[in-house]
Amino acid sequence: MSNSHPFALAGKKVWVAGHAGMVGSAIMRRLERENCTIIAAGRAELDLRDQRQTEAFIAREKPDVVFLAAAKVGGILANDSRPAEFLYDNLMIEANVLHAARGVEKLLFLGSSCIYPKLAAQPIREDALLTGPLEPTNEWYAIAKIAGLKLAQAYRRQYGARFISAMPTNLYGPHDNFDLAASHVVPALMRKIHEAKIADAPEIEVWGTGRPSREFLHVDDLADASVFLMTHYEGEVAVNVGTGEDISIRDLAELLTAIIGSNARLRFDETKPDGTPRKLLDVTLLHQIGWRHKIGLPDGLTKTYEWYRKSLVPLPPA
Repeated sequence: MSNSHPFALAGKKVWVAGHAGMVGSAIMRRLERENCTIIAAGRAELDLRDQRQTEAFIAREKPDVVFLAAAKVGGILANDSRPAEFLYDNLMIEANVLHAARGVEKLLFLGSSCIYPKLAAQPIREDALLTGPLEPTNEWYAIAKIAGLKLAQAYRRQYGARFISAMPTNLYGPHDNFDLAASHVVPALMRKIHEAKIADAPEIEVWGTGRPSREFLHVDDLADASVFLMTHYEGEVAVNVGTGEDISIRDLAELLTAIIGSNARLRFDETKPDGTPRKLLDVTLLHQIGWRHKIGLPDGLTKTYEWYRKSLVPLPPA
């Protein structure tokens, strides 16, 4: 399903919206191989929630290509406790960027696998969208991302905008958020297990039963898939981006414990929410287009832990 004449990034002016985040910074690294001019603007100089600022930035910089990776993201606790921020901020970012960028050569909107119904048939196909209720703990973020996806489709239909969308699965990797109040499961577990190792703690608390399973994609693989889709895909359907493989939270925690080298016992707090029982994407379409993931989970987690250790502020001597 690849195009016979791929869309070239060479010589183009490429804006990575959200360049400082985990996804945006990975796309920035990947684009270094594409012989394009990369532009970016930090939050201090450009608030994407502000329509005037966003319109002015695009009018001034005139990007040819846009990767829309900017978003307000977080784990179960953050989504559940700050629903207004997750819905409003993401709606504003998407609406402003898509509207202002309607005249660019091409744009990729990055959504999230949480857009799918909580009890969607597994693995989840792209056509499962809007076929059932969402997971309540992150429905605010999911509704915003569904709106962004539909807005991209609407601009395609009404204005002929060359907008495509991708729906990545759970991500991990360098520049992730390791704040326990706002993080996703991999960085949260990695930090907890690392700190237990340093403190020689007897046990580590893990939220939920450990039974739910999740699919995890290294952010550098997502960046590579994003560039591949930008250069090889033109369809309206939002493409699932994942590995097609999943792992239980218990097995993930045990794998991380082995990688980090902690002797602490895992204690599962079943009073805490599990979230969706299983979330695995059907990546048939992605494979047909011609892309497959390259970074296996044990290797990716090992590299991420190495990055995490190097990025830590040195602890003061005891």
